[in-house]
Formats: sequence, structure tokens, C-alpha cells
Amino acid sequence: MKKWMVTAALLVFVGMGAFAQDMKTKEKPDPETRAKMMTDRMAEKLELNEEQKAKILAINLEYAKKREAEMEAKKAEMEAKKAEMEARKAEMDARRAEMKEQDSKIAEILTPEQKEKWVELKDQGRSRRGPRGEVHSREDFRKRRGGN
Repeated sequence: MKKWMVTAALLVFVGMGAFAQDMKTKEKPDPETRAKMMTDRMAEKLELNEEQKAKILAINLEYAKKREAEMEAKKAEMEAKKAEMEARKAEMDARRAEMKEQDSKIAEILTPEQKEKWVELKDQGRSRRGPRGEVHSREDFRKRRGGN
């Protein structure tokens, strides 16, 4: 009985996964098709005459085209933001690699005691900054700026 239930549950999940993939791969209809489908539904439900149907089709088509253009603009905007974020991440990764290289070169020169003190100094600097370099108090800000 347990094996049967597990098998049935497995089949349900596999079926759902296939259905979800099918939904993703289906292309959305073009604005003309969407406007026609919407108009046909309205004509059926509202019992529109041919003149009304033609006018409503023109209105539906106009707005379907507007929505399509808006969707394309949003898609392009999202892709641009994604590219910008990837570029920013690459910059940060390069900077981190550069800083590691600098640290290793400095560590080669320092004595063990100097290395220990250097690590302490870096830790103190990190503790004064927040996670993104924020200054915790006005006094810290003045110290960093060189003021009184």
C-alpha cells in the first residue's frame, strides 16, 4: 500500500513538473490574436452586433499593442539592469582579487609579529565601519575626515 501511494505521489509530481514546463514554453499570442480573442469573448457574452464588434476590436487592438510595447520596454529595462549588476559584480570581484594580491605581497615582506599587528589594525578598521563602510558615530566621521 505504501509503495502504491509513493508511486502515485511521484507520478503526480512528475506530471505537475511537465505541465509547468509546458506552460513556460508556450509563446504568448501576438497583440492582434489577443485582441481578437477578447473581442470574440465579449461578442459572445454581450451579444454584440457586427458594427459594435468591429469598433471594440479596434479598441482592444490599440490597447493590446500598447501593452505589448510596455512589456517589451520593461523587458529591455530589466535586461539592462541585469547587465549593469553583472558588470558591477565583476568590478567588485576584480577589486577583491586585487586587494588579496596586495595583501599577499605585503604579507611576504612583514615579519610574523608585524603580520599579526597588521591583521589587528585591519580588523579594527573593519569594526569601525558598518557592513557597507558606514561610519557609526559623528566622532568617527570627524576622525575619518580629519576634522576636530
